[in-house]
Amino acid sequence: MGYIRNILSSRSNSDENFVASIKKILGFKPKQIRFYETAFTHRSMNVKNSKGHAVNYERLEFLGDAMLSAVIAHHLFIEVPSGDEGYLTKMRSKIVSRAHLNDLGKELELIKLVDSKIPKGQFGDNIYGNLFEALVGAIFLDRGYKYCEKFIYKRVITPHVDIETLEGKVISYKSLVIEWCQKEKKSFDYDVYEDTGNDDIRHFSVKLSIDKKVVAKARATSKKKAEEKASKRAFFAFQKQISRSDSN
Repeated sequence: MGYIRNILSSRSNSDENFVASIKKILGFKPKQIRFYETAFTHRSMNVKNSKGHAVNYERLEFLGDAMLSAVIAHHLFIEVPSGDEGYLTKMRSKIVSRAHLNDLGKELELIKLVDSKIPKGQFGDNIYGNLFEALVGAIFLDRGYKYCEKFIYKRVITPHVDIETLEGKVISYKSLVIEWCQKEKKSFDYDVYEDTGNDDIRHFSVKLSIDKKVVAKARATSKKKAEEKASKRAFFAFQKQISRSDSN
């Protein structure tokens, strides 16, 4: 537990409470708690190890993302023997989508364990998915592939992966709207502008125009979210036309 425990002196949780929380989330006892301490350390803590390397969850996030993809790819390969590469890739993307990982992180209340100099209320939703991926990476380093696989089945595949439901799940309404516009040779434009107003947090508004006519408006805390929200509204407004186009 060594150097990480010494340099993470600002962690608000006592060591005992942190270990107990991790054990409850995992369903098994961690061997090297230092991996999990790193998984819940935000870069704002500016922690470095004895070699001068940054110690935070970002590298573990990268590793966890790879492990999630591998385990879920294997599951889909076995469960859907008729699925081709494109189908399997699309299904995996739905399972490991940012929105889904954020929901998993919220479900486990991972934000409660993070050590950061930034107030927790100022984080966006993506912190939850980032922490979930970092946790998976920590499990792999601590206990290896089998335990990592076991955790992913317990927290992701068994409770949330239903093939028939996933087949009908939309990842990006923006992609659907753009594909329809391109197929039907319609022009489209996302006019995005900053619209903070009286809000403390930065906001953006977007007007989605199709054939030079505004068909949907939306507002969110990022350009991407605002575009997706407007696209969803446009999708349902043109759902019959889009469905007819897809069937042709």
